[in-house]
Amino acid sequence: MELSWWKRGTIYHLYVRSFADTDGDGVGDLPGVTARLDHLSWLGIDAIWLSPFYRSPQRDFGYDITDHTDVDPLFGTLADFDHLLAEAHRRGLRVILDLVPNHTSIDHPWFAASRASREDPRREWYIWRDPVDGDPPNNWRAVTGGSAWTLDERTGQYYLHSFLPEQPDLNWRHPEVRLAMHEVMRFWLERGVDGFRVDMVDYLLKDELFRDEPLDEHGRYEPALARYQLNQAGTLDLLRELREITDAYPGRVLIGEVEYRLPLPRLTGYYGHGDMLHLPINFWLLFIPWRAAELQAFITDYDRAVPEHAWPNWVLGSHDISRMATRLGPDHVRAALMLLLTLRGTPVLYYGDELGMTDVPVPACQARDPWEGRDPARTPMPWTSGPNAGFCPPEAHPWLPVGADHVHRNVTVQAADPRSTLTFTRALLDLRRTHCALSRGSYEPVPAPEGVLAYRRDHPDEDLLIVLNLTGSPVAVPFRGTPLLSTHEETAGPLRPHEGRVMEIMR
Repeated sequence: MELSWWKRGTIYHLYVRSFADTDGDGVGDLPGVTARLDHLSWLGIDAIWLSPFYRSPQRDFGYDITDHTDVDPLFGTLADFDHLLAEAHRRGLRVILDLVPNHTSIDHPWFAASRASREDPRREWYIWRDPVDGDPPNNWRAVTGGSAWTLDERTGQYYLHSFLPEQPDLNWRHPEVRLAMHEVMRFWLERGVDGFRVDMVDYLLKDELFRDEPLDEHGRYEPALARYQLNQAGTLDLLRELREITDAYPGRVLIGEVEYRLPLPRLTGYYGHGDMLHLPINFWLLFIPWRAAELQAFITDYDRAVPEHAWPNWVLGSHDISRMATRLGPDHVRAALMLLLTLRGTPVLYYGDELGMTDVPVPACQARDPWEGRDPARTPMPWTSGPNAGFCPPEAHPWLPVGADHVHRNVTVQAADPRSTLTFTRALLDLRRTHCALSRGSYEPVPAPEGVLAYRRDHPDEDLLIVLNLTGSPVAVPFRGTPLLSTHEETAGPLRPHEGRVMEIMR
């Protein structure tokens, strides 16, 4: 049976603001993405996931939306998007959009009507509560810090915002809210998009009684384990509705962002019985210690926890987390890329990780992130050794600083170097595409010396063995096979420090 494209392919997470600027304002745009599609085709990815480009005041860089069905002029026009989509499809690339259903901008016409008066028909489109003894309705906290409630002096009630105060939460218990967001999905599906990555799906429903969260001994609560603010049982029914809409358009995919460190039963529960998310994003590799034993244990547990009808997925980079090369160290980048692209399941590759990009220091005077701390992982893509790394015209000022190492860590230089991280990533993607054991084979852990992570990818047509030395010392391994690819130039002898190999096992 032929696998769906989103099972056998690799998704490239593209932060539009930082990919390529064509109009000289220092901010990446949709025409810039279109202009770089040939690079993505050359690299060998199968789909691009675009960060939000909808109309927005940009207080949270597009996750605060004022119009879900139009393009913000900062990024271009709706015609620019249609052209990008057509050009991507012409190259065989799929396009996935960020869908942001939990909240809108405080400037959205829906919220303007909702806060106009308690009697407005759209009042109940958002979540309003009376004060309790002059204080917020309960102890819920915003992800960004502080109370999740803000008092609206005009009407004397608090509105809920799980994130910034400028991002009020929609009331997904209201049928008109659900229908409105369903129409947003259909708008883009009718234009031909290949699916959605749904932002923060576990926040859609809140406890109807608005009960306080139980606090730990430090007076806090862990969002991923919150009882009332998120992860409500009815959320799964909402996802079934989103899945039904998606499935009405053959070949589309529904991906969902959930809390980063959800326990496996909760994480895999978002698959449902094949009627919810195709891929609830698995972020665990971002947080597990980079040691063979811990990685092997989680990978095996997760692979076995995924329902038989479902498909795993893996992430090692994100626009919300310090870059892979910075978290793990530059010596581990190639082994990490090999892990990401050889495990069973759909990998998501964050833009720039194919170059080994590191966090870029951002002086306080240039910081842009309202949450603080995410800017260093969102800096401009370095395309050349020239001014502004080829991200924007020489006379422009990039919205965030370009990495000082862009002179050698850029696409042009690395594409011409057969030993670069970029060409290694391309070789990995080619190996994944041409070997059915990697794209669809089973996973089985293999006992290995301390500090070495080993697993087999088996398919009726071939058996592959992946061995990754996660230590800083050479390790002799008792494995035999034909080397197909190594993180290092030599493929014989003991595993070198931080070396990974893919080997074919003869039957």
